[in-house]
Amino acid sequence: MREHSIFDLLLGSANRALAVMYGTPHAEREHPAAPEERSADASLNAAERAESAALMRVNHVGEVCAQALYEAQAIGTSDDRLRAMFIAAASEERDHLAWTQRRIEQLGGRRSLLNPLWHAGSFAIGLFAARLGDRASLGFMAETERQVEAHLQSHLERLPAGDLASRRVVEAMKRDEARHAENASNLGGDELPWPARAAMRVAARIMTRTAHHI
Repeated sequence: MREHSIFDLLLGSANRALAVMYGTPHAEREHPAAPEERSADASLNAAERAESAALMRVNHVGEVCAQALYEAQAIGTSDDRLRAMFIAAASEERDHLAWTQRRIEQLGGRRSLLNPLWHAGSFAIGLFAARLGDRASLGFMAETERQVEAHLQSHLERLPAGDLASRRVVEAMKRDEARHAENASNLGGDELPWPARAAMRVAARIMTRTAHHI
């Protein structure tokens, strides 16, 4: 079996990117909100449905970014163990992608029109992090997941009280993100300097506010 060239890897990545942005992802795990899906939305008014759909669109964008980040980091490392970890994390994030997309559709919302931009930018950032070395790349993963976990907590506080289905999805995602951060730290990820952490928070704020509307 021949070793794949960088061109092969990038071509495969481009095909997966198209599937992420325009396809219908399939989750390997059961949808967290399955028991509530049929009845949860009956009590939501139009404004609540619109707000839930916008918040889930933001979360869907985060999962588009996660697919690109972990794809790039897996390509960029020469350590087979770390590559397997990035691929495994991407698989769980793919469940999140499917869950959020399904929830957006149930609420009558739409995905972000800027998904190609989010994906391309995140892929470039993932490659850059990988070029800094495995410890820096793992540190970037850990910090990203910690910030995502905090972001998901804020969504639990903003979602309409009656939207139990979206809450179940966000809660399940939050548990996965916390575990991903812990795994990256345990594998030797360096803590990022505070300017880098601050820059990541600013970039995330711009992305989430934009994706809430577009």
